[in-house]
Amino acid sequence: MKKVLITPRSFGKYNREELVEILKKNDIQPVFNPYGTILTEQQMTELMADMDGLIVGVDPVTKNVIQAAPNLKVISKYGVGVDNIDIPYTKQQEIPVYRTVGANSNAVADYAFGLLMAVSRRIVEIDHGCHHNDWSKKEALDIYGKKIGILGLGAIGKGVVKRARGFDMEVYGYDVFKDEEFIKEYNVHFTDVDTIIKECDFISLHLPLLDSTKHILNEKNLANAKPNLIIINTARGGLLDETTAYKLLKEKKIYGLGVDVFEHEPAETSPLLECPNVVVGSHTAASTKNAIEQMSLMAVENVLKELKEGRK
Repeated sequence: MKKVLITPRSFGKYNREELVEILKKNDIQPVFNPYGTILTEQQMTELMADMDGLIVGVDPVTKNVIQAAPNLKVISKYGVGVDNIDIPYTKQQEIPVYRTVGANSNAVADYAFGLLMAVSRRIVEIDHGCHHNDWSKKEALDIYGKKIGILGLGAIGKGVVKRARGFDMEVYGYDVFKDEEFIKEYNVHFTDVDTIIKECDFISLHLPLLDSTKHILNEKNLANAKPNLIIINTARGGLLDETTAYKLLKEKKIYGLGVDVFEHEPAETSPLLECPNVVVGSHTAASTKNAIEQMSLMAVENVLKELKEGRK
């Protein structure tokens, strides 16, 4: 019987019995994360020794981890970002890497827009005050009819575009690929990052983390931002230079942040946690019942593409 390590803690939360049955019918034994946390490289190395497949969240899949698994035939990412996987080495070893593209796009787009509203209207701050008998009025920023820039127009970015149009926002977009049909349909001003920073009241990040996108929002270009700028990041922490963001917040040169991802997670020591105008998430944007069900099922289906019973 083949074996598959499954590391995401939310995997199969609502349909685990069904998924385990599917795997076992195909002569595959699931092995679940025994630690209940994001695994370290050492833990991954130890667990992967006799695995034929891997369903992985944000745990490290380094060259060392892959080398520790001589039988590894497939990696199925529970999500879409693969920056935690040594992709060049998987290609070298001819190990296919699948993603659960589209399974969580609506959930993340909802959360991104939720963060946008929470920061601009100071919802968390007001709620906290009311719970502590502070019923004072707190002035906030408008959303309806304002300008939003969306960096990354994949499935999630497009979802945010659709939500923004419902607020009659003027939408700017950037991506390395230009989807002419979508841009025309939703009246997106397709432009560059610098123009978006200068023009927009909100920026929402939906890019993969690559060498070319690391700190795509940085000290140099954010110097040209509006003082009322709100940045939303539900993609990858490394897209935003957090040191610069903290400095600009303290100097009141930008208004606020909504962040579900950090460069280092958990972000227990991040100075951004000190700021009242930063609304923080625990990398949880994709954590809805429907998204978890869909990601879990798709992750299993991706594994079966390579490990299905009878296939060598």
